Parts: sequence; C-alpha cells; structure tokens
Amino acid sequence: MRVATILKGYPRLSETFIAQEIRGLERRGIAQRIVSLRHPTDPYEHDIHREIEAERYYLPEYLKDDLKRVSRARRKVEKLPGFAAAKTAFAKDFASDPTANRQRRFGQAAVLAAEMPEDIGWMHCHFLHTPASVVRYASLMTGIGWSFSAHAKDIWTTPPQELADKLASAAWGVTCTKANLEYLRSLTDDPEKIELVYHGLDFSRFPKEPRREPSDASCFTLITVGRAVEKKGFDDLLTALSRLPAEPRWRLVHIGGGALIASLKAQAERLGLSKRIEFRGPQPRAAVLAALDQADLFVLPSRVIANGDRDGLPNVILEAAAYALPIIATRVSAIPEFIEDGVTGRLVAQRDTEELATAITALMCDGDFRRHLGLAAFRRAHADFAATPGIDKVAAMLRYSLVGDQGDREASAASAR
Repeated sequence: MRVATILKGYPRLSETFIAQEIRGLERRGIAQRIVSLRHPTDPYEHDIHREIEAERYYLPEYLKDDLKRVSRARRKVEKLPGFAAAKTAFAKDFASDPTANRQRRFGQAAVLAAEMPEDIGWMHCHFLHTPASVVRYASLMTGIGWSFSAHAKDIWTTPPQELADKLASAAWGVTCTKANLEYLRSLTDDPEKIELVYHGLDFSRFPKEPRREPSDASCFTLITVGRAVEKKGFDDLLTALSRLPAEPRWRLVHIGGGALIASLKAQAERLGLSKRIEFRGPQPRAAVLAALDQADLFVLPSRVIANGDRDGLPNVILEAAAYALPIIATRVSAIPEFIEDGVTGRLVAQRDTEELATAITALMCDGDFRRHLGLAAFRRAHADFAATPGIDKVAAMLRYSLVGDQGDREASAASAR
C-alpha cells in the first residue's frame, strides 16, 4: 500500500525540508504518490527532487480549466457513502469562508477521491490550510484516513475553529516547533495525537567538520536566504545595513525569489546600497550551499505580520549552522528554540533596525566571537537537529496507519459479506 502525500505545490525550491522527508520515507520503505494542488512555478529543481522516486500527480489547479475532469469526478464521488458527510463539512466551511478558493478545494477533493488508485491506503498532507481542506473532504468521501505535518503560515493564518475541525478529523499529526505544538494542542480534545518533529537536516549532504573562515579578507560577506515576502523582514535588513560604518568593507548576498524583489532593489537604490548588494534570485540548493560556504555572517530578520503569518524555524538557519556560520536572527516564533543569544548566535528584537545594525557591526569587528558562535551552532545542529529521528518517527506512524487502516477496511468488508 502507498501513501498519498499531498502538498500545495511540488516541487518548490523553498520546501527542501519536505523533499528531504519524502526521500527519507522512501528509503524507509514508505511508497508514496505525490499529489500537488498546483503545478511547479520555480525555475529550478533541487537535486533531491530528482532523487525522489514517487510519481507526481497534479489536481486541476483551477476547476474551470478542466471542467470535464471535474464533472466526471463529481458524478463518481456523489455515489460514495461518505459524500453526504463531505458535503456537510464543506457547507459549514463555506458558510464562514464563501470564496471561490473554498469551492476549488471541494472540487479538487472530488477529483482526488474519484481518481484515487486502489493501492492508496493513507493520506498525509503538508500544511493545515488548503491541502488539509482537500484531504479532509477526500477522506470523508473515500473513508481513507489522513494525517498532517503542520509548519508555519498554515497554522497562524487559519481560523482557530477551522483548525479545530481539521484536528478532530485527522488521525494524527506532527508539527515542527514547540510553539506550534503548544498552540495546536490547545485546539483539540486529544492533544496527544499531535507530536513534535523537528525537520532537521540530513547531515550526509553537509561538511563533516566545521569549515574554515573564507579566505577573502578584503570584503566582509553577509548572506540572507529566503523568499522576498513581508514576514522575512528584508526591508528591515536593508535599513540596518544603511547604518553600518564605512569600514570594514562589506557586501550582502540575497538568494530567493518573491514578489518584493523589485521593492527591495528600489529601497537599496534609495539608501545608496545597490552596489553593495547582490540579488541572485532563486537558486538550486547546490548554489545556496556554496554561497553559505563562502559567507562570513548569516542574517535573517524575520517578523510576525498583521495576518499572523510568521516563520517557524527556517531550515536555512540550520543550513547556515551546518557551515559553522555565525547567525543573527530575531526573537520570533521558534527561532529561539535553536538560537540561544550569545551562545549559538545572536537574537535581536523583530523590526528593531538599530539593534540589528549594532549586532551586525559587533560581529563584523570580532572574528573570535564569530568563530565561537559558528562552532557552537554547528555542534548544536549536529547534536539536536538531525533529520533522522524525525523521519524515523513519521515513517513508523505512517507504517502503523497503513497496516491498521487496511486491516480495519478488510475487516469491515468481511463483515459486510
């Protein structure tokens, strides 16, 4: 039996942690079918995406683009015993969220249920917002059980009642930070069904020993990695950089796509920084890691935005630590679960550009402290944030779910006969 692994979009450059888990599960004997609500939009794939053996299956991104497929699926699922329950759940959700997006998720669920291969024995989705909506409706239609991995935006931008309904429907779930775990457990009568699983890193893909500092002493290199979106706080970083002293010489490398790139370039021009900043755009993982290896300091000024969206514990922080890079980040969400201020990095207040500038300046001028922080982060990452234990746990839970769910269905079928 296979697991249907449902994502909003696949493959995505910013979700290497998901690809890492999918590949890790394959190596542990969990066969999967990758189900994506969207077609890929990134210009590259990471090497790990090409290692993954699971087939890719795409739902209609917009129902109007494949009406025949959607209509055929709807006619088929209307005959399923669970369709009435799925329609009731959808009606409740639509009453509080009367949008085309909500209708699209029900249509996608109908296609998923109608086209489900017979060897799919379980569904596991990444993210509790739209992917979980599709999976919940499809589970009600088909009777196939489901579980989830919850991350960041999906938790903090979904209304609490909707989260509670999904938690009640799912058999179990995992989430990647203590902050997420505490919040999700507060929304369910069965808090033990949700467990903490840090993403961690597959350290076989990283240096076994801490790297030495880059040899180019003529210009100090800062690096930041992430999509140019509001919650990353890159505009705060540019403001902080405008306050740095003239010496030592420095430059910033930014890697990532995103809607705010043009705005950030314009801000850099206004601040007189454009010659010091290299916007490299989205890059394959090998290029990202090579850039980390050549940098002197990693900075990520994450913040919580008005709709509640925020980072969890960005994997790029762990990747920087894997290269023994000193790290400056903000006291947001789960970042302090890895970075202890003054021990494994520096923490500053979100949106405080003056404190950020002061922290950057101090580390630029203190090579010994940089090395101390980088080595401590390297050791902490290896000691507590390897991917293996988490993937082992998810594999065991999926294996149990596949066997248990299949046994229940076989017993039910035998009873009916």
